[in-house]
This record gives sequence, structure tokens and C-alpha cells, in this order.
Amino acid sequence: MNKVVLVGRLTRDPEVRYSQGENATAVARYTVAVDRRFKRDNEPTADFIPCVVFGRSAEFAEKYFRQGMRVSISGRIQTGSYTNKEGVKVYTTEVIVEDQEFAESKAESEANRGSFNQAAPSPTPSVDAGDGFMNIPDGIDEELPFN
Repeated sequence: MNKVVLVGRLTRDPEVRYSQGENATAVARYTVAVDRRFKRDNEPTADFIPCVVFGRSAEFAEKYFRQGMRVSISGRIQTGSYTNKEGVKVYTTEVIVEDQEFAESKAESEANRGSFNQAAPSPTPSVDAGDGFMNIPDGIDEELPFN
């Protein structure tokens, strides 16, 4: 079985390109910095894992994922190789993403990047005591990442 699950922060905004041909498909690439659990002297404290995602998920990553954001992904490891312009064989390892999601709230993400906007706080949802369901405040539609 080839399955990998990672939780880490994006090292940069996703880079998206489209495949050529009749049915162009979005292909997003990003790198996730995953902290190492145990640290030794003179060793890096994180691993930088290249990830590739396709189709609608790639378009989602382009629209909503930003540098510094904490994300959770799952997928499979894929290895490959190619010969570069100098004739040297280069080996590659990357994660082909099957599922991706936010691993922190929007406010936590913005606070961690140091750009939390306190001038416009989000309305706080309230619970209606009658039926136990949450009342969604007006104007929150702009903050939701889906329609």
C-alpha cells in the first residue's frame, strides 16, 4: 500500500499550469514544510515535501491556498527520473495529492502570517435556543470558501 498523510505549512503559493490538448487539466504544485518530531544537532528541523494535485482540486489550491497556511494532505508517493540538459539523470520524489484541506481556521492562518485584520472582525454566529441550530449572520457569504 502506498499512502502518505502530511500536515504542514505551504512554503509558497501554489503554482498552477494547465495541460495541453483538448481537455486542458489544471496541475498545481506546492511544497509543504513538515516539522520533524525529533531534532538532532546540525540537522534540519523540517522536511520540504513537493506535492502535485490535478483538476478541480488544483483549481481549489490556486484559489484558496497561500504561503504559510497550515494544510493537511493525503495521497501517494511517486518517484521518477529524467535526464537534464547537461545529460545528468535526475531522480524525483513527490506526493500525488488525493485529498487536501485546511488544517487551521482563516483567522489562525492570518494571525500566523502576521496580517490579521482587526479592523473588520467577523460577525459571531449565535445559537437559536428554540431549535438548537446556528443562525448565520448577514454578510458572511463572502468569507465562505464555497457557494
